[in-house]
Amino acid sequence: MRDYDELISFLGEWGPFQRLIFFLLSASIVPNGFNGMSAVFLAGTPEHRCRLPPSANLSREWLNASIPREVQGGREGPSRCRRYRLESLANFSALGLQPGRDVDLSQLEQETCLDGWEYSRELYLSTIVTEVWQKEYSLCNHGSADWIQFCADLLYQLGDVHSAVFYSWHGTDLELRGGLHSGVIPESPRWLISQGRFKEAEIIIRKAAKTNGIVAPAMLFDSTEMQDMKLQQQQQKAYILDLFRTRNIAVITVMSLLLWMLTSIGYFGLSLNTPNLHGNAYINCFLSAIIEVPAYVIAWLLLRTLPRRYSISGTLFLGGGVILFIQLVPTDLHILSVFLVMLGKFGITSAFSMLYVYTSELYPTIVRNMAVGATSMSSRVGSIIAPYFVYLGAYDRFLPYILMGSLTVLIGILTLFLPESYGNPLPETFDQMLRVKGFRNRQRTNHVRSSKEIEDSKTQITPL
Repeated sequence: MRDYDELISFLGEWGPFQRLIFFLLSASIVPNGFNGMSAVFLAGTPEHRCRLPPSANLSREWLNASIPREVQGGREGPSRCRRYRLESLANFSALGLQPGRDVDLSQLEQETCLDGWEYSRELYLSTIVTEVWQKEYSLCNHGSADWIQFCADLLYQLGDVHSAVFYSWHGTDLELRGGLHSGVIPESPRWLISQGRFKEAEIIIRKAAKTNGIVAPAMLFDSTEMQDMKLQQQQQKAYILDLFRTRNIAVITVMSLLLWMLTSIGYFGLSLNTPNLHGNAYINCFLSAIIEVPAYVIAWLLLRTLPRRYSISGTLFLGGGVILFIQLVPTDLHILSVFLVMLGKFGITSAFSMLYVYTSELYPTIVRNMAVGATSMSSRVGSIIAPYFVYLGAYDRFLPYILMGSLTVLIGILTLFLPESYGNPLPETFDQMLRVKGFRNRQRTNHVRSSKEIEDSKTQITPL
């Protein structure tokens, strides 16, 4: 029985049909950038301090001294969450006492921001934080911004859960129906064939041949092939638990989930932390976005020339190692620090983009979409955790980089223990997946044979 690649070999590799599908799929991804990085500006927390009510009868000296000073992230500034007790300040002001000279400010009683906050408009004119009522969710605990970001990421994650579950039943066409290209982008013929929908697959393949100006064979599927495929489909039904079918497959799945989640923490952590870098936040965000262009180009070249494990692991080592090195940079070398952050983003972005290809090459067709959906869901967990890594900078400005760099290097090491898929055809069955070299599969593949090979071996035995 022919495999799918042999079946459609007459179409060529890069004809007008393939280029059209590639362009439409690429265009449909563009809005993801607006959705993913909008939190940098929409949920940004401007510099702020406790608001003093207009009725506060304070002299100019006591107005300027009403907020205590504290160190945050290695820098000294006015407190964001505390102020001196307003009644005491009013009494001192009425008596004509001077702060610092007549009154020791360090001995004064403090209170929370009972009248809300005043926000700096130097960087952001308006964000979720400045517009949402802060009394119920204290700004000092990052309440509003965290909950809104959490809900947004949770909804995104539910979408990935939908993908992981429903791809196995309906394919990707169910997802594409909600997009602008639903009437143009066809379903995957490979998936349709795996589900026994040969007529639909044949229509798409013949349409592709017509678009490429190629005459398709008169008969694409013969009755023997269809019967063999249907028999194979009856023997193998795909469920989410199939991602943990055997010990080897379960270990691969767990490691893939960790790989996606920890890589996502590094990617979104660096992306969301760009406003905290030295310099203009908008320029830093622009640099963070533009650095992804060469990262994707490098990822494409690595995928074409080098094994997957070494490519992903190498870029993760680059990103994680550079991030760990930031803490050694002197505080006055701001340009070098920004450069290292962008270099770290470059490495992690390259690895992140290669995960889609690598994961899809590890799993057979029957669960490929399900596996990519499950691992993508795991990356949403990482994107939910990432903002909390950024907030750790309030305690130590190097702490987020130490944690993200350490986790990135760790997952880069674990990647070397995954199977290698470079140069191998896409697996169609679980038996073919177990033949992928690497990890523990090497020992097992010597003893695992497909049912078809067993039948062929029986026919070759001659009676004595």
